[in-house]
This record gives sequence, C-alpha cells and structure tokens, in this order.
Amino acid sequence: MCSDSTRRTAIIGAGIAGLACGRALEAADRPVTLFDKARGAGGRMSSRRLPDAVLDLGAQFLSVRDATFRHAVENWRKAGCIAPWPDSLWSAEAGSWQRHEDDLERLCGTPSMSAVTRHLAEGLTIEAETRIERLEGSAGHWQLVDERGTHHGPFDRVVIATPSPQAHALVAPHDATLAEACKTVIQRPCWAAWALFDEPLPALPGVDDDWQAVRLNDPRLRFVVRNQLKPGRQGQGESLSLLANLAWSETRLEDSEETVVEALLDAFQQALPAGFRLPEPSALGAHRWRYAQPDVFAGGEAVNLDYRLSASGLALCGDGWRGPRIEDAWLSGHHLGETLVAKSP
Repeated sequence: MCSDSTRRTAIIGAGIAGLACGRALEAADRPVTLFDKARGAGGRMSSRRLPDAVLDLGAQFLSVRDATFRHAVENWRKAGCIAPWPDSLWSAEAGSWQRHEDDLERLCGTPSMSAVTRHLAEGLTIEAETRIERLEGSAGHWQLVDERGTHHGPFDRVVIATPSPQAHALVAPHDATLAEACKTVIQRPCWAAWALFDEPLPALPGVDDDWQAVRLNDPRLRFVVRNQLKPGRQGQGESLSLLANLAWSETRLEDSEETVVEALLDAFQQALPAGFRLPEPSALGAHRWRYAQPDVFAGGEAVNLDYRLSASGLALCGDGWRGPRIEDAWLSGHHLGETLVAKSP
C-alpha cells in the first residue's frame, strides 16, 4: 500500500464531476487515474463532430451561482475555452415567439462544449475506452476490472463519478450504505436529435435573423439550438440540436432514432409561425442519454450533501448528489477532491 502522502486514487467516469475531483487531487500532487468507457473525457458535455458541423447534444451552456465555481469559470474564460452565449434567446408557444430576458449569465464552451472538459483533462492520466465492470478487493487495496477482464490497480481509493444506477452496480457488492444511497437518486433519460440543412432557416417576423436558441412549451420538445451560431463555429452550415422533454423521453426511450427525430422536428415545425416551413434536412440523427438528469436529489448530513465518502475507500460524486446543473456536478467532484486531499496530508 502507498504511504498517506502518495495514496493512489482511481476515478471511474471522466465527466465534469470526475474531472473536477481529479484536478483537485492533481493540484495537491496526489496520484490519480481516471477511467472512462468513451473515447475521451466529457460525459454529457461531449460534442459530436461531423464532417461539416460540430454539434452539442448534451449540455448546451452553463450558468454560475457559486463563488468557488465562478473562480473556476473565470480561469476557463482566460484560457479561451468558454464564452458568453446566447445573446438572442427566445421562447415559443403555438407559433408565437417572444424574446426571453433574465439576469442569468449563460456561457458555452468554444469551439464546443467539450472544450471545457478537454481543458480540465490536460495533464491528467485518463484510460479511455475502458469500461469498468466490477471492483475487487477491500479498503486500501482495490482492483478495477474492465470488460476485457484486465485488472487495474491496486488503488487505495475509488471515486465513482457515474450516474447512480451505474454506481450502484459497482458498490453494491462492497458497501451497503453507498448502494442504498444510490437508490435515492433517480436519473431521467433524454433524447437529443440533430439536423443539418443546406440552406438557412426562414426569417421569422419580429425575431432576430440570427436567433441562437429557443425554449418551447411542447410536451415533446423543450429546447432548440442553432449550433453554427455558437462561439468559434463560424463557417459551418445551418444545424439544429433539439432536446426532448424528459417525461416524453421516458415514455419513448426504446423508440428508433428515426421516430424520435421525426417527432422532434415536427414539434419544432409546429412552433414556427403559420406559413413558415423548415427547409429539407440534408442529414439527421439522434442520441439517447439514458441517464441525463437527476430528478430526486440524495439527502444527507449538512456537511456532506454533494458527495458520499465511505470508510471502505469508496466514494460517489456527480450531479445526482447536488443538482442538475454543470455547476452542481463540478462542485460535487471538487468538494470530494478537496476532502480526499485533506484526509491524506
């Protein structure tokens, strides 16, 4: 086993929470390795790159309320990986569009939301395309076993920064308390569709020609974004990201991509003023987020609301332990990382 000053930590999940935890450990010179089933870091802040467009299909922007998170965001802004967006936000219902105005500053990654997570991943050891299927061992001596049967470790501690159902499967054989905590968090699904066009969308009466995003009051569709009008994407053609309502996604979870895209494009068409038609798409697709957003947040002691840490050396962090925003996920991982540093001086 490593000495207290060099305790090795594994983090399963390289989304915003896992990366925040990893950065806090790395900043204190604590050895840390992240594992993720995807090709790289990002989680629900990942972007899809097509030959002619970059599409955000998960989180579209972030907002700031907490002072600690604000400090981190300012560093990201100085690094050039985040910028204010949108400045032309609208609300639509039954064909009537109104400008949406509030005092909330929103920012997005530039040139994509994944720019933020790529920035956070710099300098961290990340084992990508590695799906961890089970844990073996006990406190102070954990092995991570991937889908190929390869063992990784030993690690003194394991942080699980994945949606609660996936975390439950890993901790249940080893820690009943953490497993029970996972059951208190409900993660809801979300469909996200995308469409490319060879010609621009029609100009709408009373609406900015370069409107960037619109919130909708439709049982199927809640938010539509014009990707080419995000910072750093000048030059790519017209493209839309269409985010479905969570309740609708839940009932249509096993539908085909084609059915989902058709339904969400139809919902957006109905949100346009009468007589205005979308151009014919040149390409279409959809992505299903099985665990998109927590619906019931886990309770706990006042000093430990946004993560879980066990004497077994297992820990949990992520948006489900604090709230649905990017800020919540980052704070959960950051606070856990700080605690792990404090416990191994």
